[in-house]
Formats: sequence, structure tokens, C-alpha cells
Amino acid sequence: MDRTDSSAPVRDLLKLLDLEPIEENIFRGVSPKDRSQRVFGGQVLGQALVAAQRTVTGRICHSLHAYFLIAGDPKVPILYEVDRSRDGTSFSSRRVVAIQHGRPIFHMSVSFQIVEPGLEHQIDPPKVPPPDKLPSEDDFRRKMADKVPEEMRDYFLRPRPIELRPVDRTDIFAPQKRPPHQAVWVRTTAPLPDDTSLNQCVLAYASDMTLLDTSLLPHGIGWFSKKIQMASIDHAMWFHRSFKADEWLLYVQDSPSASGARGFNRGLIYDSRGMLVASVAQEGLMRVRD
Repeated sequence: MDRTDSSAPVRDLLKLLDLEPIEENIFRGVSPKDRSQRVFGGQVLGQALVAAQRTVTGRICHSLHAYFLIAGDPKVPILYEVDRSRDGTSFSSRRVVAIQHGRPIFHMSVSFQIVEPGLEHQIDPPKVPPPDKLPSEDDFRRKMADKVPEEMRDYFLRPRPIELRPVDRTDIFAPQKRPPHQAVWVRTTAPLPDDTSLNQCVLAYASDMTLLDTSLLPHGIGWFSKKIQMASIDHAMWFHRSFKADEWLLYVQDSPSASGARGFNRGLIYDSRGMLVASVAQEGLMRVRD
């Protein structure tokens, strides 16, 4: 895809993340018009992080811990209430509650820190093919479009703000059982402003896109299967170093365990130089339907 021709979806994503201030510590967000069933979890993560960031100055988010309580309604706005829990010398803590129809649908704790030097080490990334050696997502979706139900085809083929290039792509309709590991290159489909906080929000949005899928790999079940009910339960994220989400990032994921109708997943996110920029952990619902 020519990234100069794909800026509209990214502009829409940035608009989605640009919350409307309603009152001090209260913000309003909306959902894309093409969402019909429930709000995408990454959207709520990104918007909640924006709400928290709007109450902090001179500090960068280093971690967030969130719970998805009930499915969000994409037809009505979401209110984000921020509790300014603490502002210390080096750290600030915030708690964000997302509200719809008068009740909380999501809550998140966020911690911010001043920029400080310190000791550094990391686990290095695996050796994988670079993204320019892998098929583009546009090519893949066009090739698979005939297999998608007609009522979902336009949605399947729509331009997207985030491009994913799996290192080892799975057949989304008839996946084979394989170990619970995957690596995916990810970036926005158009350039982003050089703003650390904004790039963190975009990556939080993208981090929910493939992580839960990792739990399905050992079971040979795809997202299009009607025999499984999937939903994010919680989501935690740690930001280690600055990055640009419009440059290729390698999202290395694994699923150490699934039990009790839940799947647990982890992710390490590296930039193209091999620097670890973020870590992710998530548990999700994996309920087999009768």
C-alpha cells in the first residue's frame, strides 16, 4: 500500500483519540460509525490513556493496568472520568473509569514518570524476516475476500489505520494447530506527529488487535469460528523506551496457558533496531459454545 494514499484512516484514528473535554477531569469519546456490535477494546484503551494524559504535564506514561467490565455500546458516546490519585516528585497516578448508560464499562490505572536515566538491559528479539519481505495486508485481504461472507466483505476490505504483517500467517478460516507463539510487524498506514504520548495511545490501540488470537493457535480455531466466544478481560502495558508507531514494530506474542475458559497472553514489542519499547499482558475469555 502506498502510505501517501492511506492517510484518511489514520486521520480518523487520531480524531477518535482526540477526546472532547466536558468538565474538569471528564472527557467524551465516540466510536467509529462502522462498529455495530461492541466497542473495540483497543479503542477504549487508547481513549482512556488520552484522558489520563490530559491531566498530567511533564511526565510520560510508563504503565497501565485495565479491566474490561462489560461490552461497550458503539452507538452512544463514552464518558471518561479521571481521578487524580497522586502527584509525587517523580511519579503521578491516575484512575480512569469509562461510563455508558450510567454504569462503568471499563476502568484503568495509569502511572506516569518524569524522564530519568538509569540501568538498562533487555531480552533481544527473535530473528524474523523483515516486513518488506512479507506480503502486505492489502494483498492478503484481497486474496481472501471471496471466502468472507458477503455481508462482511466490505468491512473486511475497508482501509485501516493499522497494518499487520504476520511473520507466519495463519489461515483465518481453517487454521491448523500450532504452538502458541506468533510474531507480527505492525505500524500505522500513514505518518504520525512526533509526540511520545500520542504514539503511546496509538500503540495501546494496536496492542489489542492480535494478542488474544495467540491463545487460539494450539486449538486450531480462528476468529471466524462460531464455536468460540472471545473477549478481552484485562490488559496491562509497560512502556520502556520512546518509539514511533508509524515505523515498523515487531510484536512478539505467546500464550503460556489457557484454562477455566480463559486464555493468558504476553507480548514484547521491538522497534526495527531491535530495541524493546513496550511489553503487554492480557487475559481473555475463551468460552466454547455448545
